[in-house]
Amino acid sequence: MAKSKKSWEKRLAGEPDRLTVDFVESLSVDRRLYKYDIVGSIGHAEMLAEQKLITRAEFKEIKKALLEIAEEIADGRFKFDKTLEDIHMAIEAALVKKTGEVGKKLHTGRSRNDQVAADIRLWMRDEIETLQAKVTLLQKAFVKSAGKYAEDVMPGYTHLQRAQPIVIAAYLLSFVEQFERDFIRLGNCRELLNISPLGSGAIAGSTLAIDRESTSRKLGFGGVSRNSIDAVSDRDFCVEFIFDCALIATHLSRLAEDWIIYSTSEFGFLSIDERYCTSSSMMPQKRNCDVLELIRGKTARVYGSLLGMLTVLKGQPTGYNRDLQEDKVHIFAASDTVSQSLDVARAVVAGSRFNRKKISASLDEGFLDATALAEYLVVKGVAFRDAHGIVGSLVAYCEKQGKKLAELGLDELRRYSASIKKDVYESIGAANVAGRYITEGAAGPGEAKKQIAYWQKRLGR
Repeated sequence: MAKSKKSWEKRLAGEPDRLTVDFVESLSVDRRLYKYDIVGSIGHAEMLAEQKLITRAEFKEIKKALLEIAEEIADGRFKFDKTLEDIHMAIEAALVKKTGEVGKKLHTGRSRNDQVAADIRLWMRDEIETLQAKVTLLQKAFVKSAGKYAEDVMPGYTHLQRAQPIVIAAYLLSFVEQFERDFIRLGNCRELLNISPLGSGAIAGSTLAIDRESTSRKLGFGGVSRNSIDAVSDRDFCVEFIFDCALIATHLSRLAEDWIIYSTSEFGFLSIDERYCTSSSMMPQKRNCDVLELIRGKTARVYGSLLGMLTVLKGQPTGYNRDLQEDKVHIFAASDTVSQSLDVARAVVAGSRFNRKKISASLDEGFLDATALAEYLVVKGVAFRDAHGIVGSLVAYCEKQGKKLAELGLDELRRYSASIKKDVYESIGAANVAGRYITEGAAGPGEAKKQIAYWQKRLGR
């Protein structure tokens, strides 16, 4: 049997079985919340002093002891005892040991239910800012790389088949757009979660004259929760946070998939810095970008965390339930995975280069200029659906002849449409096509340069 040190020990006969101690403890997971638990406790204690529920001298003693505990934990001198269940009780026990009866007053008007809800929100506010900073660094790496390839053309793909010519810069900037949405989503999540649940108690609030608004202001929250029952059990923000992480992981995985393919011998579009590659234990010629494969693979972890968090919430009755102890397992796992993956992705992007000669050598394969030829015919007065059919027939002819559209003579082209004139050669050939894009946001050099300038300015945020 474990010697009981729990806040509820006097309610039950005897001491909990070792199985219970090991099963209910969360200290091994939630100890990373210690800074937020201490900050929240100091804010709560100061409010108690303002309301004369403790004296100013008691507040000063509590604050001094809590700061000492924070320093001990940071320095690795603090002994964590899992019989205390969680970080809240571990800190409170240390506080009582330092201050005696004074420390026992800290929990006045507070439950672990509203305490942990506040701690998670405080942690997540900071974690979101950290993730946003890493997203920005990755975006900057893409923009810097794009600046090198504003004039260089590559195939754009749909259905993994060659579609239309694009400049490499536009391809790189497409990821900047995806991660910008991730940045915004994280910011939205931070705004929604920035509400203080402190003062909600276990479920019904308190009969003591505590000042919730005061505590909220001290901790930088934007306001207080309106309903104590909801406040202690609300973990919607945890689901939203993990969902945001899951979408970041999705975008990272898509990037990884592209670059794994582009770096193969079959494509040869991309060379990845060997610092981010491994080799084979059997095949000495191998050069594998395993970090990208792992980014792709670790996405499954984040998806698992999202499903896990949703499942924790789906069957709970109203009010706080111990199931919610599992929330931290999922939010920490998702955030840790995405944080590390963002760091690795930024390093890979910064250390990779596109092989211009290799790409250029096969650029006119796959009839990338077919759509542009159809649009040329539209300008000549041909209805687009008719133009589409004409070019489709020309492509079929080229395949039989082993030619590219730009290699056809004017007479050959005019067999399919009398609207084709000598100036057609300005509109075909992949490089020519890319240079002729004029719509806003198009994948040509002109628009790519505008986008680079836009992102250089915006990412200075």
